[in-house]
Amino acid sequence: MNAQSSRVHADSAAPYYVASGAEVRVFEQSHAQQLAVMLKGPTGSGKTRFVEFMAWRLGRELVTISCHDDLTASDLVGRFLIRHDGTYWSDGPLTRAVRNGAICYLDEVVEARQDTVVVLHSLTDHRRELNIDKTGERLIAPPEFQLVISYNPGYQRMLKDLKPSTRQRFVALDFDFPPLEQEVAIVTHESGLDRGIVHGIVTLGRRLRALRDRGLAEIPSTRLLIAAARLAAAGVPIREACDAGLIAPLSDDASLLSAMRDLAQATFI
Repeated sequence: MNAQSSRVHADSAAPYYVASGAEVRVFEQSHAQQLAVMLKGPTGSGKTRFVEFMAWRLGRELVTISCHDDLTASDLVGRFLIRHDGTYWSDGPLTRAVRNGAICYLDEVVEARQDTVVVLHSLTDHRRELNIDKTGERLIAPPEFQLVISYNPGYQRMLKDLKPSTRQRFVALDFDFPPLEQEVAIVTHESGLDRGIVHGIVTLGRRLRALRDRGLAEIPSTRLLIAAARLAAAGVPIREACDAGLIAPLSDDASLLSAMRDLAQATFI
């Protein structure tokens, strides 16, 4: 399991995030009211960056857990480990977040098994508690603790989805790709590339997103646009940068790749 913990301070540099609606205000009030939050949106639309920004803004430690099929309840809560002088209990990242009053962020939560997700339920209602069955400990979450999950609804509906009994435990914030000029500003900031060239990359990305109806399973994210822009800023010719950073990661289908490369050629003649 991949779990990362970072402590943020109000006087440190803020993670770069451009709000597109009322998400900052709603998140702040959710934190104040001790409500769990669900972030819904396509891959690379800014959900993780938003959580990092909000942890900085609220001055809270952020514990990030990348969910996957093999994630177990023990991975989250903790387990007994053996060493030369006997056994000892080791807290999992969820337990550490509860003890420390941190923000615990489970990225792509539906990738985890349903029996693992159930562990979260007692932290998302009036109880706000975590029961550690293996030790008999009952942890009451401090007011500063907050549970945040994210997932990609469009992708997950083809495979698996959150149970209604889980979804209704969270305040939901919808994320999508930002408007054109806002996305240009984001990619320019993240890459350092000339704004005019970035405008072309973002325009190409938006044209590629229209290919979803032609079989493109995953449309290009803002993250991919930034990757292409960074390659171009480093001196890679623009069409090569777009091919490697933006087009090639999207598909292995020859006809689809050809169509996307034609769009790139038309954008950067």
